[in-house]
Amino acid sequence: MTNTEQRPPASGPDRPIALITGVGRSIGIGAGIARRLAATGWDVAFTYWTPYDRRMEWGAEPGAAASIEKELAEAGARTAAIEADLTDPDAPTRIFDEAEQRLGGQVTALVLSHAESVDSGLLDTTVEAFDRHFAVNSRASWLLIREYGLRFRGAPGTTKDTTPGTTPDTTPSPTPGTTPGTTPSPTPDTTPSPTPGTATGRIVALTSDHTVGNLPYGASKGALDRITLAAAHELAHLGVTANVVNPGPVDTGWMNDELRETLVRGTPLGRLGTPLDTAHLVGFLCSPEGQWVNGQLLKSNGGAAS
Repeated sequence: MTNTEQRPPASGPDRPIALITGVGRSIGIGAGIARRLAATGWDVAFTYWTPYDRRMEWGAEPGAAASIEKELAEAGARTAAIEADLTDPDAPTRIFDEAEQRLGGQVTALVLSHAESVDSGLLDTTVEAFDRHFAVNSRASWLLIREYGLRFRGAPGTTKDTTPGTTPDTTPSPTPGTTPGTTPSPTPDTTPSPTPGTATGRIVALTSDHTVGNLPYGASKGALDRITLAAAHELAHLGVTANVVNPGPVDTGWMNDELRETLVRGTPLGRLGTPLDTAHLVGFLCSPEGQWVNGQLLKSNGGAAS
């Protein structure tokens, strides 16, 4: 597999920069996306938050950030691992500052793969848990997207051709040898059609439709969907596309045997998803070939029933 399959958007003197959140474990989806982007020509900044993994049943993975950085560097990427608590409203600004300072350029692609996910339902969710899920999954995502939008500047000629609310001047220049205001002799129209604006900026957010028995997680991810899809329109003048990806059932260590067997039976392909499955789609969306896909909620779930 060669790097020419998914060429990254041109940005800066060398490799473009991707910022990926939620890369705390080597078997996680975020790490899979980081590997894919590094292999296809991106430098990668990523965030992680060890205290979250530590309080989950799978526990923290010692040395994960350093190990992932080493893998990405072996693929040719410059890296910046940034530990950040996304319940802190000031964290997104600090994350972008550090990523830009350490990698020496603007972030071209923002991939949101972080999550707060602690199972609870309608009757047993606490206010604290509800607020924490929305702080991490919704508010932090909005603040990261906002920070990206405030900083991103597309490469010359790669944003939209017109400023929103204006119409390009299509009045033809006078034909040489004629007087302005007169009708020249008919000649074949060989003027090429205007080239539509292209997009170099990318936002991709990972979501879930798992809400029953997992209320605060599913509800806060639903809010994330709306925020991201709004960005497809509100940041369009910057030459940015924004999409949401639902990876479906991906076992990254959180499933028990019973759940795993149930999900496999509900998937036409007879297997669970892998981080690489998700990474392939995200890699495409971040490539030049993926720029026409915009404002979409895409299911990459092997046909699994919702």
